[in-house]
Amino acid sequence: MKRVVCAAAAALTLAMSAAMPSSAATEIMVAYENNPGEPVDRVMTRWAELVEERSGGDVVLTLYPSSQLGAKRDVMEQAMMGVNVITLTDVGFLQDFDADLGILFGPYLTDSPEKLFEIYESDWFKQKKAELESKGVHIVISNYLYGVRQLLATKPVETPADMAGLKVRTPNNIMQIRAIEAMGGTATPMPLGDVYPALTTGLIEGVENPIPVLYGAKLHEQAKYLSMISYLTNTSLWVGGQAFFDTLPDDVVTMLEETGYEAGVYSQQIAAEQDAELIEKMKAAGVTVIEPDVEAFREATKSVYEQFPKWSPGLYETIQDQLK
Repeated sequence: MKRVVCAAAAALTLAMSAAMPSSAATEIMVAYENNPGEPVDRVMTRWAELVEERSGGDVVLTLYPSSQLGAKRDVMEQAMMGVNVITLTDVGFLQDFDADLGILFGPYLTDSPEKLFEIYESDWFKQKKAELESKGVHIVISNYLYGVRQLLATKPVETPADMAGLKVRTPNNIMQIRAIEAMGGTATPMPLGDVYPALTTGLIEGVENPIPVLYGAKLHEQAKYLSMISYLTNTSLWVGGQAFFDTLPDDVVTMLEETGYEAGVYSQQIAAEQDAELIEKMKAAGVTVIEPDVEAFREATKSVYEQFPKWSPGLYETIQDQLK
């Protein structure tokens, strides 16, 4: 792990020296695994434009798509060390800092992103946000809609029985690993950038992600069955290290969060527009779209919520009450 972090640090150092603005502008690197042209990249481009406009060019967001600065966990490590970087993450990853947050990434928790975003505005989450800051994590954007996660595989999946033994790439967070396992699959964590060659060689047989991500990474070239299991309404967070944010003036932090909120609203607009169009493009490329019995998958994953003894007592009921 140490060697990986050192390599990521070297990559970040090179990127910083290569991209430093010529003026005295404050530069912030924005790192993500997604490719240019994908919704994530479009939203971050919009955010960079808003920041430049609102700051009069005094703050510059430099974008690093396609895992240029390393895998998500490596970039998070650097952010925690005070590097001027912001990255995309999910509450599934942040449960290392606060176990309760993982529940917001649970399978079939809700199919309403609007209700999830209300939780992110609640007193419960504001307390969690403050506690994260005390642990070194600063949330910049909390209203980002990444999309609804579906399953793309090399064989048809219509029921959980079809998932038996299927090697499915997941991000390296325990909530998604447990969800895929509950469905019967064999969860195989790896960075998103490694998925295409892994599908090509047979190292994995499936991948779960929102449709724009699956399409943007051209994964449908290697896997021809899209199962609309809709198992996770994926809201995401953009975070940096509190050590870096403590070096910024309060008005700059406020500006970043206000423009970030506007970018989050834009992400919700894009998510609503993309899926139908891209499904048609995938069909034209030879992909078979399957509408499975989602209720069977929902039933199979209920056990996931019983696998986290570190959660606060009554947490599931508390969140369900808020979702109602």
